[in-house]
Amino acid sequence: MGKAVGSERLGSFYTNGKVRKRREWRGVKDTFYDYTRWLHIMGILSKFIVKPRNIKAFFRYRWMGNYLAAPMMVDRHTQGLRGPQLRIAHTEFDLVMEDIAKLLDNLFRGDRKIGNDKEFSKKVVLMDENEMTAVMMGFPNLKGLSRETPSVYVSVLLNQYAVCHYLDVAQEFGLSGDVCPMPAAEVGVSIEDDFPVLGACAIQCNTTCDGSLMGNGVISKRLELEDGVPCFQLAAPLRHREEDVQEYAAQEIRNAIQFIEEHTGETWDWDYYFECAKRVNESTRHRMEWLEMNKTDYPQVFGSNLALYTETNYMAICGKVPEFVDADRKISAIAERAYRKKTMVVKEYRHRAIIWGVQSHFYFDFLIWLQNCWGILPLTDMLSMVSTKMLSEDDREQAIYDMAWLTENMIMRNRTHGGYKVLLDELWEFCEEFRADTVILWEHISCKALDGMHGQFEEKARERGIHLIWVDHDLFDPRIISRQEIRDQVNRYMRTVFREEPIDPTLEVISDEHSW
Repeated sequence: MGKAVGSERLGSFYTNGKVRKRREWRGVKDTFYDYTRWLHIMGILSKFIVKPRNIKAFFRYRWMGNYLAAPMMVDRHTQGLRGPQLRIAHTEFDLVMEDIAKLLDNLFRGDRKIGNDKEFSKKVVLMDENEMTAVMMGFPNLKGLSRETPSVYVSVLLNQYAVCHYLDVAQEFGLSGDVCPMPAAEVGVSIEDDFPVLGACAIQCNTTCDGSLMGNGVISKRLELEDGVPCFQLAAPLRHREEDVQEYAAQEIRNAIQFIEEHTGETWDWDYYFECAKRVNESTRHRMEWLEMNKTDYPQVFGSNLALYTETNYMAICGKVPEFVDADRKISAIAERAYRKKTMVVKEYRHRAIIWGVQSHFYFDFLIWLQNCWGILPLTDMLSMVSTKMLSEDDREQAIYDMAWLTENMIMRNRTHGGYKVLLDELWEFCEEFRADTVILWEHISCKALDGMHGQFEEKARERGIHLIWVDHDLFDPRIISRQEIRDQVNRYMRTVFREEPIDPTLEVISDEHSW
């Protein structure tokens, strides 16, 4: 064991309990750096919990207990990393942790059940978790806050069983058991009265599927009828690649902005919008540079590093937080230096993969497991292939269409809507661009949109000679298909089709079903 990549047998750390036997030894320099970042995370948690209202929230909301596992989550997504890759990962996770802590603090500040800061609450616009926050890019004096993000999305990152209780609550209430666990869990939180209540108004979006629309319907009725928080349903076109729907999409953005102005008394600020647009453009340029690097023999920003950070930066931030641009610049500088030195993330590269479909890396460090166990490089994933478009930085009319475009191309809908081309055809184009020989295709068993195209994926993969590894899962519910059952699907394919042995045999079967 030591500072060299692959010098530790990572599977040997796992026990049948909730924690690993010990921390990973990465050599003196990297171990010390990793320990300082662990202290930083503990500092974020300590600063958050010393506020009385946050202590109160910790005992009021069931899902808050999951945040005790925050350091463990970061450990999972940095397994095996050394040098530049370790620093890229911590740069991302440090900032995401800080942003979530601020989100929670603001939610509880305005929450009628906790802080009850009424003046602050008047400046809050509740945002649907599954939408770009583009309509908030012109309101510098307002806070666009998502209640679903910390209670559902982040909770499952921290603890794989975090929302199982809420899924059961939703089904007991009468919801079908085959609905996607994401909106079902959000409904369960609402039914259980486990959302903070605050805000001058709320914006919801017809995001990804009928399940999401169902969930939004239940949540909005409680907001409007019980909590007195008016809701606007932002209906983005499903055929988002077609020109004939863009005027309608732009009008929806105008209507949403007008709705926010009417209920908050604030006026749209074009100077602030274009300031945010410039940051979005810079983030896009950095991300495109990372993807170009990933098309070479020495990719640097991929897997969990790319996926989780991209989702936060585009969905929740949308240029409103300058620190994310600073992080982008730092990551690019580290990656470029590592690329020049031909730095490898694991000791052996065997396969180049595109990760496609709705993923369960929400509760599962699957992407980093692929590279450590089998030498499969997850170069990019479906949810990271979002904005490649530069936003106008001075044209007000074009800016409306740009915000509509961002909303239409929200991470969970830009591939599942818009016709088979965006989901099926463009996958093979990405395979060619990234020189991928393998596709890891998540088959979310509760996602009707993707499941209906199973045969077409099989047919096209055979035509192009691409290895297609299907991975069944149920997104937020590990009780249906466990972590090990997911890994076993890859293990079987690698042994029977590729006829390969794992790079790290201790990772093939891991006793982590009871761990966070």
